[in-house]
Amino acid sequence: MSSDLEQLYQQIILDHARARHGSGLAEAPAGDRVGESHMLNPTCGDEITLRASVHDAGDLMTISGISWEGQGCSISMASASVLHDMGTGLRRQDLLELVDHFREVMRSRGALEADEEILGDAAAFSGVARYPARVKCAMLAWVALEEALLAAG
Repeated sequence: MSSDLEQLYQQIILDHARARHGSGLAEAPAGDRVGESHMLNPTCGDEITLRASVHDAGDLMTISGISWEGQGCSISMASASVLHDMGTGLRRQDLLELVDHFREVMRSRGALEADEEILGDAAAFSGVARYPARVKCAMLAWVALEEALLAAG
């Protein structure tokens, strides 16, 4: 990966760590299904509570909102912020596929190049995959989202 791209990715992570899109647990729109999950990374102390709201229109389930509150390192907070931006408005199934793709990149230990067409700003975390201790930080919100969606039904 070029150093220019690495610098861009670092800037995306820092921007999201500061701005924290979706921070603060929001109420779900009336009639939507809601799931919530609390996750803790005991290795470093990162902690997040994530709430997902799902609009169920028969056979089409769409993510109407992802909100969260947490504390932790820049990587975990930025990852939650990016997830909020990417996931809101997606079909539930498409979001679960995105989570699977992100997990695959994170578990590759840097062997799998992130596809920006699929992962968007989440591709910025591809460098984290080379540091196994930091993968849990990047994955924390994504695992919480899976659990929240399961709870939402």
